[in-house]
Order: sequence, then C-alpha cells, then structure tokens
Amino acid sequence: MTALQHVRLGTYYVVNLPEPDDFEFWRERARALVQCEVPPDRVAWIEPGGSGDLFAASSSAAFPGGERRAPVPPADARAVRASKRFVTLARNAILHSDPERFALLYRLLWRLQANGRMMEDKADPDVRRVEELAKNVRRDSHKMHAFVRFRLVEEEEDGTGGDGAEGEHYVAWFEPEHHILRANAGFFMRRFANMRWSILTPRGSLHWDGETMSEGPPAQRSDAPQGDPTEELWRSYYASIFNPARLKVGAMLKEMPRKYWKNMPEAALIPQLVAGAQQREAQMVDKGKSLFDDELDDRPDTLEAIDRAIHACRKCPIGQLDNHAVMGEGPRDAALMIVGEQPGDQEDLSGRPFVGPAGQLLDVHLEKVGIDRRAAYVTNAVKHFKYVQRGKRRLHQNPGAKEIDTCRWWIESERAIVQPKLVLAMGASAARGMLGKTVSISRVRGAPIALEDGSELWVTAHPSYLLRLDGAAREEQARLFDADLAAVRERLSELTG
Repeated sequence: MTALQHVRLGTYYVVNLPEPDDFEFWRERARALVQCEVPPDRVAWIEPGGSGDLFAASSSAAFPGGERRAPVPPADARAVRASKRFVTLARNAILHSDPERFALLYRLLWRLQANGRMMEDKADPDVRRVEELAKNVRRDSHKMHAFVRFRLVEEEEDGTGGDGAEGEHYVAWFEPEHHILRANAGFFMRRFANMRWSILTPRGSLHWDGETMSEGPPAQRSDAPQGDPTEELWRSYYASIFNPARLKVGAMLKEMPRKYWKNMPEAALIPQLVAGAQQREAQMVDKGKSLFDDELDDRPDTLEAIDRAIHACRKCPIGQLDNHAVMGEGPRDAALMIVGEQPGDQEDLSGRPFVGPAGQLLDVHLEKVGIDRRAAYVTNAVKHFKYVQRGKRRLHQNPGAKEIDTCRWWIESERAIVQPKLVLAMGASAARGMLGKTVSISRVRGAPIALEDGSELWVTAHPSYLLRLDGAAREEQARLFDADLAAVRERLSELTG
C-alpha cells in the first residue's frame, strides 16, 4: 500500500524528532509529508523529553492505524515550494519552546504550496504567530549574548609541565527561555576563542577547550561558581560608567529584565545606582536653576535684551563652542509659541531659527494644517548649536539635561514677554525646556498640559525626526505629526475666540 493510499484511508503519521532544535530533520520530514500529500491534521510532531513521548507511545490508540515511519514520496512527486522568508522565520521559530511550533510550521508549509505569497499576508494568524515565535527567539539570543557572565574556576594542574593556562577554566550559568543554546555556540566560540569555557543551562551545556566544541547534559545552578576575584573590579568599572543623565528605568528593565540580574555581578549595584542617579538628576536640575539665582530680579524685560544676553552667555559648554546664539523670531504678542530643540548648522550661520531642512519640512506641515508660521513666535529651548567637528562638517549633537536646564532661563524669559496662549514643544528636549523634566512624547502628545502661567503646552515630535525615517515609518509619523498640528490649530482657535 502506498503512502497516498494510506492517507486516503485515514492513516496518521507520528514524527519523533531527535532534538528539539533540529531544523534540518524537521525540514526533511516535512518535505516528504508534503510530497505525499499528507495534510497537517494527519501528522503528530513529537519532540524528545516532553509529554509528547508518552503521547507518541500511545499513538496507536490516539491515531487508529498510526504509522511510525515517514512516508516515501513517489518518484513523480512535485517539488516543495518554500519562500526565503518562510525558511528564515522557520529556522528561528523552531528554536522556540512552544510544543505546537512544528505543527504550525508544517501547516504554513502545506498552505504555501497553494499560495506562494502567503507569507506576505501580515493579517494571517499563522504568519503572525510564526513571526512572534521567531521574534521571541531572537530576543532570547540577544539576552544570552548580553547577559552571560563567565566566572573563573581554578583547576588543578595536570602535571604535564604546562605554563599554567590550562588551569584556568571559565564557567557561566544562563537560563534560556527557548532552545537557543546550540544555535549560539558559534557566537561564543568566536568571541572567546582563546578561553577554555563552559556555558551551563537547564537545557544542556556547551564546552570549548580552545579547539573543540562539545555538548553536555543539562545542569543546575549549583553546578556553576557563584563568584570570582575579578568581579569586584568589574563592579567598580560598571559603577564608574553608569551615566545618570541617560538613565531611563523603564527602558533599562525592558532590555535587562530582573530575572537575569541574579547571574550578573554588577546587578547588585543597580538599585543603589538607580536611586543615586535620580537624586543626582534632581541635583543637576537644581544646580541649573541656581546658576541664575542672583539674576532673578534682573530678568530681561525685552526680546532685544534677551538677544544681547544669549550672545554673551557662556554658562554651559555649548556656549563656549565656535558658534552664534540664535534668537527667536515672530510677533511679540503671538498667541502661539513654537519651541524646537536647538539651532542647527544653517540656523547658526544665518542667525534665524528653523531655516534648515527641519524648518523647511515644518513649514510644509504647518501650511498643510492651516497654521500661519508668520503669526507664531518660533524659538528653541537651547540657544546655541551643539556639534562635533568632523573634517569640514559640523555634526549635530543632542544637548544634555544640564544644558537644557541651564537654558531654561532664556526660554522662560521669552515666554514671559510674548505671553502665548499655547506653546507647541517639538521633541523631548523642547518639552524638558518647558517642563524642567523629561517626558515621553508618545505618552503626552495629543493633549494639553497646563503651565503655571495659565497657558497650555502641547508636545509633538521634532520635524528632524521625520527626516531620519523612510518609507512607511515616515508616512506614519508624518500622519501623527499632522494630527498633532491640527489639534493645536483647533485648540488655538478656541483660545483666541
């Protein structure tokens, strides 16, 4: 009886995989099953070491007439079609710990034979699921690359008279969520080629002796060393490079989840470093304000006075560069104040705000939603151009928190004179210049924030952000930018009657 006859009679096939991450074995069996026209609901994929083995043992009861051996394709079987995108995703997805991954991939392969462009359908639930599995595997591999920490184990010399290097063996403990150990062996072999090391995990172990890679059985955390003399040096270095001005706790926890901390010697320092960073940031803000404590009674009362003062200002490193202060421009009684980050190269050369590529793009979007730029007061949170020299070019650099806070004196002075009813802050630096703290644009955009003088602050992206994007991403962000500007126009109409 042929394989095709078996399928017609209702035969089920049980495929026992030798390893949970063996893509080549799965592909060989899947190709044969497709060529024998075995539909997905007639195949059970069983990986080793799980409940699937018990299920496979009782397959005769679960699958009447179940066959152990994969069918042999007929000589005239058609070639199996699989797009490059499918193969790429499948190689990653098969490393996932989801026991349904083999069936999912076979179902997709089966469907690809009728629709070769199916993988382009982002709304298809099978396509979305395999993309999710592949993404999770890539993330797990990234965590392994980032958070494996080797510890030195001193081994007894073997008496061969070597130079002692053979006595150094480095061992790391890691707990992957998926079957990624063997797939990442090459990364660690290349990166630590001159070391003798072992990576122990609950799913298996890898051992490199400087020439040969070998595999070992699963391990327990107690099999790995808990520390070595070099860790105090590493903790000191980590603490010294921890930058409070760049700390974002949410982003840090997303990239370095707490579950990995127990294997990282520097992790014990993180809580106190975070607390210290937040305290230091507050001190930096206070210090920025205190720079002008002796001038609070002498706040400039005209825009001309501010213009003269910012050209003489050297209270932060930006003002000490070879550049020129750029004053805001527009009606002194404007109902709308538009605030950017800082002047760019062209603004520095011309002495006017928003005349470069970002300013030109801003003009396009303002006109599109019906806002007259000539009726708005346009300025920047930081008054000098921050850059780094590369040959003849001056490359833009973002201002730091302390530099923005130092410049708040000038933007607040401008606002006190113009007295706008609505302030549009474009970008995180502009928002900090208005609020004195960093906020997430995605969280606060599209809604008013009340300021102490009774005006409203609206926050959106900086047009230079759009310039850095391409394709669909740029179109989507441009749509959001237009929506923010349209909301500002509507609210401005309400405020001005």
